[in-house]
Amino acid sequence: MDIKQERQGTTLKLALSGRMDAVTAPQFNTLLEKELDGVTELILDLAGLEYIASAGLHSLLIAQKRMKHLGEMKLIHVGDNVRDIFEMTGFSSFLTIESAE
Repeated sequence: MDIKQERQGTTLKLALSGRMDAVTAPQFNTLLEKELDGVTELILDLAGLEYIASAGLHSLLIAQKRMKHLGEMKLIHVGDNVRDIFEMTGFSSFLTIESAE
């Protein structure tokens, strides 16, 4: 998985591409631990994310819980495959997923 980050003020945008699984999710977790200080808005751009496994879902759950205390987290550009996984697992009921325009 590749992660590109862009920070503007208190907004952190992370563009994820590839696969988020047991091998790559720790990379995401480590990045969040280092970069969330002072962040009130976390935007995850999932346009390039092809697949998310249970370890990736767990990482998103942790990120969501942390951001609930700091501000907000939203997911943008969620592809059909990943959106289907969110819907099947119930994650779509508590994650803020911006609809494609």
